[in-house]
Amino acid sequence: MRKLHPRAYLRTARGLFHNAIAREHIFPFYASFKLTSRCHFGCPFCNVKKEPTADLSTDEIKTILQNLSDSPVLMTSFEGGEPLLRPDIEELLEFARTCDFYLLFTTSVKNLTEYPLQRYAKFIDFLHVSIDEGHDNLELFESLEYLASLPLQVSVQTVVTADTVNSLEEKIKRCSQAGSNIVVIPAAQMDNAQNCFPDMHELESKVGALRKKYPNTIHTPKGFFDAWKQGKCSSASVIIAPDGSLYYPCHILGSKGADLKARSLSSWLKTEQAQELRGAMKKCIRNCGWYQYYSISSYTSFSSVVETMRPVLFKKKRR
Repeated sequence: MRKLHPRAYLRTARGLFHNAIAREHIFPFYASFKLTSRCHFGCPFCNVKKEPTADLSTDEIKTILQNLSDSPVLMTSFEGGEPLLRPDIEELLEFARTCDFYLLFTTSVKNLTEYPLQRYAKFIDFLHVSIDEGHDNLELFESLEYLASLPLQVSVQTVVTADTVNSLEEKIKRCSQAGSNIVVIPAAQMDNAQNCFPDMHELESKVGALRKKYPNTIHTPKGFFDAWKQGKCSSASVIIAPDGSLYYPCHILGSKGADLKARSLSSWLKTEQAQELRGAMKKCIRNCGWYQYYSISSYTSFSSVVETMRPVLFKKKRR
């Protein structure tokens, strides 16, 4: 893993310190940025494409990326829709590389290997390839060995529905054989989308058994399932909508906070409005299972970080 400028780690450390003092997740250290609502697919468990939004300009995206760079956010994820549908994606990747955060890039496009991945890899720290029945792109497993050979960390991200729990082992097996890793994510319960949420106790049991059968392959933290059972999601991560506004406290509730094209993320999070919205998250009883909000607190625990990163480090040595 590359080293960022020391100021990046200092900002994150300060944010975590302030969170600890306040006993509240005021400052996030992970941000998901939905660069576009456009997508090739129509996954039944997703509502992003059902809420079409005009793409921001290249300069507007850069303004938001700089905003994140000036905050405690240590990792930013490019997501969508499908971020590769943006014609300026290479320019955005190159700009993100100059920012004070690690970059994760999530894609599910079927013709992924037709893109100039060797060029893009220079700007990406972690590549997540979404492969599952919802995206109808299981053929991408055939490209895993090539993807795993790229000069970056590659993981498969698979969304599990109530109907696909039993097909999980084959996906994990193929990742293990290709020298890749996999993040297992349940299909969260979203408004304006089909409810495909799996039985979480069954999924936890299945993942636990497969973790033993295919060691150093799954890096979904065990703390994710613990957080769901306790109904403890967290505002230690944020999602930015395709229009540049901040979903807050979360994407599921649908409420929005600051327009990050015009407002500092760090300063807005200290406002009374932000505090009230975090209060709404604490009172929420949906227990939707959105992976990002339930797994993020695991990354503030040293033992959980070691557990989660072990597959990534092991695969890197194996290659």
